[in-house]
Parts: sequence; C-alpha cells; structure tokens
Amino acid sequence: MSGRLIRIGVSRGLIEMRQTMTTPSDLIGYAFSPVLLVALLFLIRDEKVPGSDLSLGAYSLVSSMAMLLVIGSLLGMAQYLAMDREDGTLLRAKAVPNGMVGYLIGRIVLVAGTSVFTCAVALIPGAFLVDGLRFDVFTAVTLLWLAPLGLLALMPLGAVLGSFFESVRAAALLMMPTLTITGISGIFYPISALPGWLQGVGQTFPMYWLGLGLRSAFLSDEPGQLWRAVLVLSLWAVAGLVLAPGVLRRMARRESGSLVAARRERALARTI
Repeated sequence: MSGRLIRIGVSRGLIEMRQTMTTPSDLIGYAFSPVLLVALLFLIRDEKVPGSDLSLGAYSLVSSMAMLLVIGSLLGMAQYLAMDREDGTLLRAKAVPNGMVGYLIGRIVLVAGTSVFTCAVALIPGAFLVDGLRFDVFTAVTLLWLAPLGLLALMPLGAVLGSFFESVRAAALLMMPTLTITGISGIFYPISALPGWLQGVGQTFPMYWLGLGLRSAFLSDEPGQLWRAVLVLSLWAVAGLVLAPGVLRRMARRESGSLVAARRERALARTI
C-alpha cells in the first residue's frame, strides 16, 4: 500500500469527520448515549462494587467506555458500509483505482474519530463524578496504544460483517450478536463468573482484551495481562486489515447501477 493512497484515505476520513462534527443532528446522536451514562453515574457515584472497595461508578464508567468503543467501531463501521452500499457510494469507489482501499481507510479514520469523541463525552464529566479512577503516566501510555489497537481490531471486522448486508436496517441485526459476545467478554462483570468453556470463548474476541486493557489503565486491574492484550488485539487487527479490502472488493464487483436503483426504490417504499 503506497503512502499516497494512505494519505488520500486519511484526508477523506478527516473531511467527513469535520462535516459530521459540525452537523448538530449528528452531534446529538453521538452524545446521546454518553450523556445518559453520565446521568447514571451521578446516581450511583457513592456505591461500591459488592464484595470490594472498588467504586461502582468507576467500574461502570470504564466498562461503558469499552462498550461505546465496541458499538461505535464495530457496529458503526458495519452500518456505514451498508449505508454506502445502499446509496451507491461503494459503486463510485470501485470505479477509482484502489478506490476500495482508500474508502476503507477513510471510514476507519471517521469511525475512530467519532468513537473517541463519544468516549470523551462520557469520560471527561464522569471523571469528576466518580472516585477510584487512576490518571497517571501508566494510564496515558496504555491508552496511547490500546485505543488505536482496539479500534483497528474491531473496525475491519465491522467492515467484513457489514459487507453481508444491503441496507442499514438489515445491518442493525448485528446488534444482538455483538451484545451477546460483549456480554461473555467480561466487560460488565468478571469473566471468572462464567463456565470455563465460555471463558475461553470470550477471551478469543477482541472485546475481552479491550475491556481488560481499559480496566488496567484506569483501575489497576490485571496489568500483568497487558502483553496478551497486545498480542490478541494485534492479531485481530492484522487479520482484519488483510481480509477486509479483499472482501470489500469482491462485494463491490457485484455492485451495479441497477442494484443501487432497486435498493433506493425499496428504501423509498418503506418511507411512504
């Protein structure tokens, strides 16, 4: 992949991110869930995790940040892809040399930017509401590698899954399996509470290692496992970045103007 192609993809993603971040309706959509989370943190700010001295608010904030990253990166990428397939954006991208690779890079930049924004909306006020969060050099260094690596592990996976759907409504079906996998990945409660075989299943997915990394950064939980998080997230990221462009190219080869027109007609029929 040439440096010029990467620059084009990054430039495309930054332009789209600037557009969406200056659109009031988009900003409200990005901020809605984090604002609800902050309201919940206010209600539980003085509670403790049962059986420990750990702040329930701090644990819930870190867990919710992991969930926001999973939904924003994996589901966000899948829904963007389905939307672009439905409105013909992918059809136009395939007509340009290396257009699908540039498209994928641009979407990665856009989804990463909006995912980080939603987490910041929750973290900045949440840090003032709850006790027990750690902010030091270790936290900063961990976040500098964990956030990009976690996003790179999830977004190409979202692109691959999104390629199987032809509309945003259909891509919404990914919500249930995503929540199921996240539920067994130890984000909201210790994975040790699950049966042994289910723990093994949960630990194969990047959600578990993203949650573990965030807890290590903010709550001093299992820092000795971080090297495994680096390994597993890196494997998912490399596999996704190698697989996703080929999957998208094969999907784009099947696209045509008649298919796009048919999807638009179905979408219009649903709104009437």
